[in-house]
Amino acid sequence: MSVPAYHESLPYIDTLSPEDLLAARALIAAETSSSPNTSPLKTTPKSPSFTPALQTELLRIASSTPLTPLDTKRYEAQDLPPTSTTQETAPILSKAYTSAAYLSSRLQNLQLLEKHGANAWLLSNYHLEATLKEIEADLADTKRQIDEVNAARQRRQGNVKGEMVGLEDAWRKGVGRVLETEIAAEEMRAAIREELRKRGGA
Repeated sequence: MSVPAYHESLPYIDTLSPEDLLAARALIAAETSSSPNTSPLKTTPKSPSFTPALQTELLRIASSTPLTPLDTKRYEAQDLPPTSTTQETAPILSKAYTSAAYLSSRLQNLQLLEKHGANAWLLSNYHLEATLKEIEADLADTKRQIDEVNAARQRRQGNVKGEMVGLEDAWRKGVGRVLETEIAAEEMRAAIREELRKRGGA
């Protein structure tokens, strides 16, 4: 059995007329128009700031300039000159060793990616899906608890509605009696003053 959604900010035993709702909305609109705008949803958006490299790339895209291809010379074999000394061949051999080490590491990474990449990706998706299900379950449980609390509030307010109505009527009658007593006392004072005036004049 699903619990209906409740609005925890609303009372459940007070009845508001359409006129009361219109008056409340008018007050809210007047207060909103007189207060400064502090809503984060209506703030002026800031102009974006890009790094120099990103600005250069944006300019290249705007000018429809084709992307510069990668330089593959670093991956090519180094040719030794026909007649060279040890000092001349040392930098060439150093670059060749560096290129060979890089290509070997790159080949190893590509082989690992080909062997385990799809499985690792699927496993990551599985864990992410499980985490999402846990969060959704927590959210649904929290909403259910909120609805249960608000349903209990509605029941409690409904249980004391008669008592609240009786107390309000008693309060209204008490205020009315106080006003009637004050009016009667004021009329008595006026009658006494009038009687004293008449006796003084006689």
